Amino acid sequence: MKELSLLRTNRRDFLKTSAGAAALISAGSFPFQAFARESTVQLTILHTNDVHSRIEPFPMDGSRNQGMGGVARRAALVKKIRQEQKNVLLLDAGDIFQGTPYFNLYGGELELQIMSDMGYDAATMGNHDFDNGVAGFAKQLPHANFPILVSNYNFENTELKGKTQPYKIFEKQGLKIGVFGLGIELAGLVNKKNYGETEYLDPIAKANETASLLKNEKHCDLVICLSHLGYKYKENKVSDQVLAKSTRNIDLIIGGHTHTFMKLPEEIMNLDGKVTTVNQVGFAGINLGRLDYFFDKASKQKKMVAGVYPVHEYGLA
Repeated sequence: MKELSLLRTNRRDFLKTSAGAAALISAGSFPFQAFARESTVQLTILHTNDVHSRIEPFPMDGSRNQGMGGVARRAALVKKIRQEQKNVLLLDAGDIFQGTPYFNLYGGELELQIMSDMGYDAATMGNHDFDNGVAGFAKQLPHANFPILVSNYNFENTELKGKTQPYKIFEKQGLKIGVFGLGIELAGLVNKKNYGETEYLDPIAKANETASLLKNEKHCDLVICLSHLGYKYKENKVSDQVLAKSTRNIDLIIGGHTHTFMKLPEEIMNLDGKVTTVNQVGFAGINLGRLDYFFDKASKQKKMVAGVYPVHEYGLA
């Protein structure tokens, strides 16, 4: 417990700048390593969202994002982190498809193959993942060796019946991590012919149901929601902020859809007055998000620090 109190003391200073956080982690001088001894288990969550078929870096054409992103750099960075850390999960919050000619040419096959080669553990669906229809997405699933998690779409009467999962539980060094997915309302956002008979279910109700199952019945130490609801809205619409305030048992929401570049995660009090962390790292694979959780083996209490890697700076030498 002494170790955890030290983590609590140092966390605020560590989170002052996300760039500094990423640099410290990348350089191997992560300040909590001094405290992560045998009594503590470290879990590293890496995440992306809204990659939108961005395989190559943005072209050097004078645009705002020129030279940024690129799957080769991300793959190199993920490989390096896996070599340094024992317990790593790599997750994506949807909109894998649409945005470059690669999707037009290959229909999503290349994107899922690359994610499989990179070792993604799970992803959820975004609205653009329906751009070739339900059948088009189902056709590409054999190229994914990771599960597509979505708990609030009922695919019973579609080609995706039985091909997605509401949640998955991962085990890392004695820890159980429950991960589930939530998709955005498709009506008015996606052409009806593309989502067909897909039934949209209330995301807050499904989140409470699924998170309770994972935390209270499956006894997960950490519950993660992969959300494609969007970070926040001016209008009265379900968002990650609303979700966090309206639920219990979710420790971390990894978001997508709004392409929000968050320098640091946001901590929001849930219905029980406990912290739900919300994070999102922009779009197009420009950034790789990282959150490190430290669990005390005896008490199972946890602390977290976070950083953002600009992929073009850290991916390749």
